Amino acid sequence: MRSSLPKALHKVGHLPLLAHVMNAAADAGLTHPRLVLGHGRHDVEADLRHRGYAFEVAEQTERLGTGHAVMMVRDVGHLPGGPIMVLLGDAPLIGPDIVTDALAKLEEGADIVVVGFEAADPTGYGRMLVSGDALDAIVEEKEANDAQRAITLCNSGLMAFGAGQLEPLLAELRNDNAKGEYYLTDTIAIARQAGRTVAYTVADEADLAGINDRADLAAVEAEFQRRRRLDLMRSGVTMQSPETVMLAHDTQIAPDVTLEPNVVFGPGVTIESGVTVHAFCHLEGAHIASGARIGPFARLRPGADVGETAKVGNFCEVKNADIAAGAKVNHLSYIGDASVGENANIGAGTITCNYDGVNKHRTTIGKDAFIGSNSSLVAPVTVKEGGYVGSGSTITKDVPSGDLAVGRGRQVNLAGRAPNKRKT
Repeated sequence: MRSSLPKALHKVGHLPLLAHVMNAAADAGLTHPRLVLGHGRHDVEADLRHRGYAFEVAEQTERLGTGHAVMMVRDVGHLPGGPIMVLLGDAPLIGPDIVTDALAKLEEGADIVVVGFEAADPTGYGRMLVSGDALDAIVEEKEANDAQRAITLCNSGLMAFGAGQLEPLLAELRNDNAKGEYYLTDTIAIARQAGRTVAYTVADEADLAGINDRADLAAVEAEFQRRRRLDLMRSGVTMQSPETVMLAHDTQIAPDVTLEPNVVFGPGVTIESGVTVHAFCHLEGAHIASGARIGPFARLRPGADVGETAKVGNFCEVKNADIAAGAKVNHLSYIGDASVGENANIGAGTITCNYDGVNKHRTTIGKDAFIGSNSSLVAPVTVKEGGYVGSGSTITKDVPSGDLAVGRGRQVNLAGRAPNKRKT
């Protein structure tokens, strides 16, 4: 990856690659995950635990092959006795169906199951030699003859082992090959020689795409986005220009939402029905209630909660703030660490001054309040229900209900002075 960040923590849809795989495994019913970690182990472990994942860790300090990686799990005593699925941490498009299909083969009596795929270009992949439902062998390309190289059924690296099958097979693995590595796929030949049943399943090549560099990462991101957009549109979301909308792994959008072009979602966004998000908006960590309108060119940051039929308009930013039902923040305003009451109107250029250089403070704007354009509300401060702030004011004291507050310098008109000013 040419990166100081461990590959497992590079993201697709704002979620680490490894987390995608763990989610798929969990969705398929797998439990007690064991992670084999090497480079950046502590960073990977800390990130995933912070996200709430529970797992055991085996460290692979030397990279001596896939079989060696699984041996590390065995050597620290974490190898379970039940069925085992070996997955790859850099293939984030793996779906739970790939796992369940392999486990179903185990339930049907197979001792080992290998997941394969039909490759558009099999160059570089191990070829799977099959007889009916049985997998006879996997031949690496450099060892394959011409007939075998013509085979397009290839090994994905994903394998499932029946209860009690893996540990004795690991004991027989050898590294007498050119690279001096232990290959997990060698367990197939060992199992066949012992009379065990080796089966296979076939998955879609796109679902098994691995990531080896930034170009692969971009390609997988594009495929992830395509699938998420398609799912949402089929569920009733309108996207005027789908290819320009970027989604996060956890974006939740209800039917009858309209997304105009160039809308970007960070993590943690929920949108209820009937919302319109106009062009060129960026949303993260926000909730938008039904019927609200956002943008164009609006930014909702974490903690933004926009109520029913409320409006956050052109070039506005909302952070850690509640915008109640029917309220309007229409133009060029910053509302941070604030509460805006029902049907309140926030004039153009309004700023909640929430930071004093050390701490953040909160601004409260009551129901039906009116904040005139180009006003600064210096928190902590409250404009109570029905309060009115005159345009251009700097408000440092609470405004009682029904009062008009004006906090600005008095205008002075100097008669006839304009021509003299232009000469200077």
